[in-house]
Amino acid sequence: MNILFDQEKLLRLLTNLYIFTGIAANILDPQGRDINLFEGHPPFCRAMNALPEGHERCVRCDAWKIRTYSADSGFQFYRCHAGICEAVMPLYEKSHPLAYLVFGCFLDDSPMDQQWERTRSALNWYPGGADALKSAFFQFRQYSSGELKAYAELLEALAAYIQLKGMIQATEQTDLQKLELYLDQHYMEKLSLESISQELQIGRTKLCRLAKQLSGGETLSYLIARRRIDAAKDLLLRSDLPISAVAEEVGISDYNYFSRVFRSVTGATPRDYRKASRHKA
Repeated sequence: MNILFDQEKLLRLLTNLYIFTGIAANILDPQGRDINLFEGHPPFCRAMNALPEGHERCVRCDAWKIRTYSADSGFQFYRCHAGICEAVMPLYEKSHPLAYLVFGCFLDDSPMDQQWERTRSALNWYPGGADALKSAFFQFRQYSSGELKAYAELLEALAAYIQLKGMIQATEQTDLQKLELYLDQHYMEKLSLESISQELQIGRTKLCRLAKQLSGGETLSYLIARRRIDAAKDLLLRSDLPISAVAEEVGISDYNYFSRVFRSVTGATPRDYRKASRHKA
């Protein structure tokens, strides 16, 4: 499916909600990626996202909460990677989630000091230590379970309104789009012409032709490698992971092979690319 978002209407709706309640809500796509509607992040989250590693942790957390959604219906509450309370709910078309409605960031009504200690223990990676974020942490608002239940029910009604007004819609994908999306979602896995053909129900000859269209005349193997290297470039820039760990993250277990492929695609070694990109940034 292609997911079409009416960003203007969604932004106006979520902005009005924030003005009225003081709690930020947002929309994630089916893979858990922020569609960049709303930027009303509290000081703690702004400081977190200002760092490449912090931003990467938040992105991974968004994807994780989509994968682990297990409620029968409505919102599922959880704490993010930094110990802050959030909630997520899918917006369905029939049985398929078109998007996810999320709200946060806030604290529950348990003692603030206990919640801070939970967050503090999760921030041992933060430059300068977790205490640099302590004052920002204590700016989060606390909500009782009753208040959160009331807000969740309000948002569930809002979700029905979003769907009624067609602010999020699905359209059929072409085979080319199916291949592109599949590689976006599975590039870190072991892939082959046969396995992709089976998953997408597309013949191998046609799949090779589609790969040439997407890559500008190259093979499917090259297309997979390029997608992995694109992800590796982002990790090299946004995180401090060792290069061997970056290779593992994008689905290449052999460090030397990863370096050769990276250089063939970008013209630079992973180490030189990280150094040059950070200097330029």
